[in-house]
Parts: sequence; C-alpha cells; structure tokens
Amino acid sequence: MNFAVGFKPLLGDAHSMDNLEKQLICPICLEMFSKPVVILPCQHNLCRKCANDVFQASNPLWQSRGSTTVSSGGRFRCPSCRHEVVLDRHGVYGLQRNLLVENIIDIYKQESSRPLHSKAEQHLMCEEHEEEKINIYCLSCEVPTCSLCKVFGAHKDCEVAPLPTIYKRQKSELSDGIAMLVAGNDRVQAVITQMEEVCQTIEDNSRRQKQLLNQRFETLCAVLEERKGELLQALAREQEQKLQRVRGLIRQYGDHLESSSKLVESAIQSMEEPQMALYLQQAKELINKVGAMSKVELAGRPEPGYESMEQFTVSVEHVAEMLRTIDFQPGASGEEDDEEVVFDGEEGSAGPEEERLEGLH
Repeated sequence: MNFAVGFKPLLGDAHSMDNLEKQLICPICLEMFSKPVVILPCQHNLCRKCANDVFQASNPLWQSRGSTTVSSGGRFRCPSCRHEVVLDRHGVYGLQRNLLVENIIDIYKQESSRPLHSKAEQHLMCEEHEEEKINIYCLSCEVPTCSLCKVFGAHKDCEVAPLPTIYKRQKSELSDGIAMLVAGNDRVQAVITQMEEVCQTIEDNSRRQKQLLNQRFETLCAVLEERKGELLQALAREQEQKLQRVRGLIRQYGDHLESSSKLVESAIQSMEEPQMALYLQQAKELINKVGAMSKVELAGRPEPGYESMEQFTVSVEHVAEMLRTIDFQPGASGEEDDEEVVFDGEEGSAGPEEERLEGLH
C-alpha cells in the first residue's frame, strides 16, 4: 500500500476541494487520474494508460500483452522525478495499483457531483427535552446538547458554544490531522522501500563474500576446512542477525502503515457525515486517535554502511606461503619416534605459523 497523494481534505469546502483536485492530476495527460492508477517504484502515480504510453515510447520494440512473443521487459523514466523505472516481462501491467488513490478519486467525484449543502440538515432531538433540537455544544462535558439543558438542565453551570462553531473547528482539526498522517505515510513507505533495498544489498554482499571465501579456501589443504566452515557460519550468523533486524523494522513500519491507512480511511468516511451533532459525537475520539498516530515514533533505520559485509574478508596469501614450508622434521630419529610432518619452527609447541592460523578472521 502506498500514499503518494498528500492533501488537506475538507470535503464540504470548495477551496479545499480545488486543492484536492490538483493532487489528483496525472502529470502526463493533465487530467484526473483514470482507473486503474499504478504506482511507480519512486512512489509517483500515473494512469495505467499514460504509463503504458510512456513505456511504449521508450521501448518501441517491446511486445504487447497480446503478442505470442515473450518479452524480457523494459524501462522508462518517471515523468515526475526522472527516476528510472525497470519493468519485468509484464510491462506496465506488472505495476501495483494504488487503490487508496482510486478510492479518494471516487469520494471526490461523489462529493463534486452534488452541490454543497444539498442535503437538508436533519436535526437530532434532545433526549430530555423531546421538543428541543440539539443546537449547542457543552465545552465542559464535550457533548452536544440543547438550549433548555443549558438553562434548566444538567448543563446549566457549564460553558457552551454554538454547535456550528465547534463543528467547523473540530472538522478542521481532523482535516489537518489527516493531512499530517498521509504525509507521514509517504515517508514511511519511502523508508520501507529503502530498507528492502538494504536487505537486497546485504544478501548480495553476503553471497559475494561467501564466493570469495570458497575461492580462497580452495588453495588450502584439508586442515583448513574446519576453519573455513567456522568462518562461513560466522558470516551467516551476521547476515541473519542483520536481516532479522532490518526485516523486524520493515514489519514494524508495515504494521504502523497498515494501522495508519485504516485510520485515514475511517477519518475520510467520518468526514462525509452531514449531520453536525452526529459527527461531533465521534469526532473528538477520532481526532485524538489521528493525533496520537501522527506522533508515534518508529525505531530508527540502520546506520549508514550497515549492509556492508566487508569485515568478513579473508586474506590467505601468507597462509598459502606458510603451507608451502611443510616438511619432515629435520634430525628426527626414525628408530625412537615416528617421523612427523610439521611447520618450520615447530618444536612440540604452537609456533608462529599456528598462531597465525588461529588468528585468521
């Protein structure tokens, strides 16, 4: 899921609707996105038809979906940021659809198709005074109420305000909160993409270092095989630790993104409620949730160079030179002791060559 559109929605306000419409314009056709909307790896959106036109222009020899010839994919540059987009053999049809943008477009079109204030406002009636409409808001108790409750009822000692004033204020607060949350979701999505690239780099570097270790250990004799296995295990443990950490962060960011997305959709649906009193009965809680979600601090990303595995590089040149000095022990008595094959300088205890073997990392 991706949040590539940032907006401050107040669907009942014409100016805000104009601002929202500007965010839903395709940079190719300069019209509102048409379904399906696809999201590029750089997080920008395009109509699928526009994306396909750009792709076909950049890859004139690429075969269409209906062709029997198997294509190897192609590439083009994003018209918004010039980021190179690499596609597989499915072409544009392999790109992920941005369902959130499509849902926002549907909501926008529904709101645009009807004049503002087209629905006759239906007033809620007070439970204690059945003939009285709920027309004021108790600031002390934070609930809508009627005038008689203020004069004679439970709210006679409370501070009150006109219902439309509080309605506009809280709707504006929720709108600002949604805008901040959507902007934060864009950043979270970008971080997730970067960390997925870090995982891929860790795997590539680990694979390269494993191949290098295997190539260098091929020049050593069987006595070094055990040490080679230990080093490979150490590298694998480091790889697993790093991958577990980054994947754990990805899961954390993903869970936050999913929760935030659901909250955004719930908030957008709440914005459609035309009845002020009914809206205000649930607006405060929703505003608090949005505010709390936007302030959630996520764990930090891996430090620069975290994906590097260069610390597992092994140099074996001096070991190979040492191994070429292996010979029979000079001066050994064939009658008293069996002949031994030792390193030069070995006299019954660990010599410098063995110490160097122990120090191989």
